[in-house]
Amino acid sequence: MRILGIDHGTKRMGLAVSDELGMLAHPLEFVPAEPFAAFLTRLQEVIRTKEVELIIVGLPRNMDGSYGPAAIKVREFVAALALAVAPPIKTWDERLSSAQANRVLIAANVRRDRRKEVVDKMAAAIILQSYLDSLPPA
Repeated sequence: MRILGIDHGTKRMGLAVSDELGMLAHPLEFVPAEPFAAFLTRLQEVIRTKEVELIIVGLPRNMDGSYGPAAIKVREFVAALALAVAPPIKTWDERLSSAQANRVLIAANVRRDRRKEVVDKMAAAIILQSYLDSLPPA
């Protein structure tokens, strides 16, 4: 079963996809968040070509576990997404995923201008991998 991970952003949405065994997350691409119709069109293409059966969307939480304004935006995004795509959607704690993605890219000596291009899809892969790691062994 292939699973798609989404790192929600106001400017860009990072996408990652699992392997066919559902064990490893791979960064896929980032898609501009606006216009939303264009984002949905690209997302539907990815769902179809990758044969996605589940979508995981990162849900931001504060360090104390509470939800802030960003979480409200993500919940609104998930509600709109649910009307436009067939696979079920789950949210997953994304605390520090973007910071972790930046650390990984810095450690890999990725230049700052290049990091901006890949941080969103890397964050999506981190969120998705966290979800995959939480699943019981098959």
